[in-house]
Amino acid sequence: MEDIIFNFYNWSEFKSFLDNLPSKDAAKLVSTIQNVEKYGVEIAKRQEWIKKLEKNLYEIRSKRSSNIQRSIYFKIEGNTCIITHGFTKKSQKTPRKEITKAKNRRSFYIKKYR
Repeated sequence: MEDIIFNFYNWSEFKSFLDNLPSKDAAKLVSTIQNVEKYGVEIAKRQEWIKKLEKNLYEIRSKRSSNIQRSIYFKIEGNTCIITHGFTKKSQKTPRKEITKAKNRRSFYIKKYR
């Protein structure tokens, strides 16, 4: 079992995203993030809590009734990952602009901190 430790690219931005969600939706997303940390990658994949988007870019998946929240993250080293941002999903596919935003943040983070 591979445990994960999540950190945030910009905690204040992510907290603002959570604060603007209905409280039950925010709680569900936070719970999903905690479950991924607690139970690891393999169980998270089986439970469909995470999905690989492309090389070193993954999506945390949270749904409560018809409300769909997503957070994108990437691995930096070992079991440490950075959540780039969160968004509300309105279509089947992950919007290209959200993937681009995550890729830009990943590139910036790796150049600055690695």
